[in-house]
Amino acid sequence: MSDSPKTVTAAVIIIGDEILSGRTKDQNLAFLAEALNEVGVQLRECRVVADVEGEIVAAVNALRASNDYVFTTGGIGPTHDDITADSIGAAFGLAVDFNPEAVAVLEAHYAHTGAEFNQARMRMARTPVGAALVENPVSKAPGFRVENVYVMAGIPSVCQAMFHSMKHELIGGDPVRSISISVHLAEGTLANGLSALQDKYPDVGLGSYPFYRDGRFGASIVARSQLPERLAAAADEIRQLMRDLDGDPIEQDEEA
Repeated sequence: MSDSPKTVTAAVIIIGDEILSGRTKDQNLAFLAEALNEVGVQLRECRVVADVEGEIVAAVNALRASNDYVFTTGGIGPTHDDITADSIGAAFGLAVDFNPEAVAVLEAHYAHTGAEFNQARMRMARTPVGAALVENPVSKAPGFRVENVYVMAGIPSVCQAMFHSMKHELIGGDPVRSISISVHLAEGTLANGLSALQDKYPDVGLGSYPFYRDGRFGASIVARSQLPERLAAAADEIRQLMRDLDGDPIEQDEEA
């Protein structure tokens, strides 16, 4: 029997009234889910919270206690409703003040661009005392980290750049791999066989996703596991189940 896989978990907190109102469509969750899995970190939960300090504090404290890492997006800009830094400070019981390193980064940036380094932009240099900065290669205003909580921008291009600048710090476990197999059979036809396979392979997650293409119903079965041999064995049995039901398995690329 092989050793149990090492599992490292993460949660994402998406912060912003604009997300909850529908005005802004979040693009960060899908990116983070894929990028985290690539470094061996499994995204287990996501919460979307309003620009309300108490709600942000509650989400941060709940999720940092139950996950190895927490990533927040949004609310670190220059305006009055950007309250994430203060909320993270409150969650950890830390004062929030101007971070000298962040001030220096922003001073240099605005001197280079010629834009005014005004009071509002100075707000982007505030972090909980003792926080480590997360580099922002795009617009320079940094994110920050307190313990296992990483605070990043909501703008997708900036969020992605911030993540890539700090992902080397993450200590991951064994990555989850997946195999997707489609067939022109109804989910109900596959259901009993899939249920039996899930019982046989408790270490392989099986998901069934119906589709309708070219006038035909079908289902895509996605198997996911940290154990490559068990994943391969389960996939073989899924293919055989489909053949036994007079279906023709349609292979899709295996994904990390």
